[in-house]
Amino acid sequence: MPTPETSLRIAVNELEISALSIRPDNPSATLVMAHGAGAGMEHPFLQGFAEAMADEGVATLRFNFPYREAGRRFPDRPPLAIATWRAVMDRATELGNAEPLWASGKSFGGRMASMAVAEGMPARGLVYLGYPLHAPGKPEKLRDEHLYGVTVPMLFLQGTRDTFATPELLEGVVARIGPTATLQWCEGGDHSFAVKGVKRGAAEVGASLAPAVAAFLRANP
Repeated sequence: MPTPETSLRIAVNELEISALSIRPDNPSATLVMAHGAGAGMEHPFLQGFAEAMADEGVATLRFNFPYREAGRRFPDRPPLAIATWRAVMDRATELGNAEPLWASGKSFGGRMASMAVAEGMPARGLVYLGYPLHAPGKPEKLRDEHLYGVTVPMLFLQGTRDTFATPELLEGVVARIGPTATLQWCEGGDHSFAVKGVKRGAAEVGASLAPAVAAFLRANP
């Protein structure tokens, strides 16, 4: 049977956001998950990923940023996004049983997690499901400056056809970060990890990433 999912409300400053928690028995870690810029926490990709992480013995807490909660399309500015991350991590600590607490996210959500950690938010480590290193077609404007001040373990899961991260540039960034950063390529994957010619639903695609993430968490307890 699938692990039950619990709905939550979390206060962020004067706002309130929705969250979804999945906690298997005696989880080895909790992975807090943020959505990308164009889809909320209910997206099948994140749903499939969260359920597969539960099968790996990892609890998850995923949430909506305030702009998504309000039905707006334009993402929150970093100060509010970072405040949201801090509030959700605090709630995850309350829900947990002192297991390691990780921050992760799809694209925008992962980038905001990294900025929050760079500004001092505690986390055992970071997992990026498609890091948006640059806007498509604009490799000259990298979003990497803050990454070099992050000292916790980081896993970059990236599709080789992802237009948000030129492979050579991302490899260079990971090399400059040093041994705390690990890059794992998903051959043929685009920014959503879809592989051309391979028919899979978004939930299945998300679930397919869980084994690699769980292995990384186990290797960095």
